[in-house]
Amino acid sequence: MPDGKIPFTLEEVTMQTFFMFGNYTSESLKLLSTKRTDLVKKEIEKLKGEVCSMHAMLGQYDLVFNVKFPGIEEALKASVKIARLTGISFVTYPAIEVKIFDDLTKKI
Repeated sequence: MPDGKIPFTLEEVTMQTFFMFGNYTSESLKLLSTKRTDLVKKEIEKLKGEVCSMHAMLGQYDLVFNVKFPGIEEALKASVKIARLTGISFVTYPAIEVKIFDDLTKKI
């Protein structure tokens, strides 16, 4: 950067954003509850993660969670652990904010 400043904070670098897309099974639908939602949040927190938002969806996926983890290992563990606990299958993708993407691609 021309002024020597980094365009993002250390927290943004140390905590990575992931989107977890989930699909219910017929069995997992029978167990819908706020208690299970709280259990999922606690499991994410145990892995040093943070839940930014959780949404129910229509379409290809039933759920999407916006979460932050220190790294991909924690995200992978969370995806597997939550699937085992709830019967909900997850596909987890890493993501970066568009501003950071724009700053990174300026150099290309």
